[in-house]
Amino acid sequence: MLRICSLFVAMLVALPLWAAQPEIAGAPRIIDGDTLEVAGQRIRLGGIDAPEMREQCQDAFGQKWPCGSWAKEAAKAMLAGHKLRCVDLGQRSYDRVVGRCYLDGRDIAVDLIEAGVARVCLRFAREQGQEQTYLNAEQRAVKARAGVFSGPLNPVAGFCAASTASAQHVAPVVPPAPDCAIKGNVSSNGRIYHLPGQRHYDQVTMRGSETRWFCTEDQAQAAGWRRALR
Repeated sequence: MLRICSLFVAMLVALPLWAAQPEIAGAPRIIDGDTLEVAGQRIRLGGIDAPEMREQCQDAFGQKWPCGSWAKEAAKAMLAGHKLRCVDLGQRSYDRVVGRCYLDGRDIAVDLIEAGVARVCLRFAREQGQEQTYLNAEQRAVKARAGVFSGPLNPVAGFCAASTASAQHVAPVVPPAPDCAIKGNVSSNGRIYHLPGQRHYDQVTMRGSETRWFCTEDQAQAAGWRRALR
């Protein structure tokens, strides 16, 4: 009997998320970069955040572009006409289901992040157990300078902050731009910044109010930080 129960539990663990929860399935209607309508149900994708429809971004040359409307069209090109399988994560956002949707078994949020359509909404990605998966996708998007990652990032939505600290005091966990990869943190030795390639660079986790990204050493030093010795 114990072996049978253990086997049953193992089978449940192996099942994908959508197999264990009520399913919403169908071809999506794209509302914006992070909101869909499937089978008459409006779904806000959990753990990510796309630009608002009228939001403007800057490219690598400082030129403004309509990233909000672009995000909608990019999501439509990726998803329209395909059948999605979505699950309700048990939360609500302005009367929308907060859900996770799959295309051929793959979480579409990962694809949206990698395409630069959306960014990680750290607070909810963490609560929903997708933090590292989505951060890895975001790092790939930053490296490729995809979509919104092609230039300086707009401030992340305040509700995405992973702590009670104000969002403007919480550093993003990836650089705000590909050329702004100097890590600053506060330790017992004071305010120290680390350059890519230095010994402890990869050990500095950019979380919380005691971290800050810099684009140049001059910028870091002007803000009162000093270079790490190694």
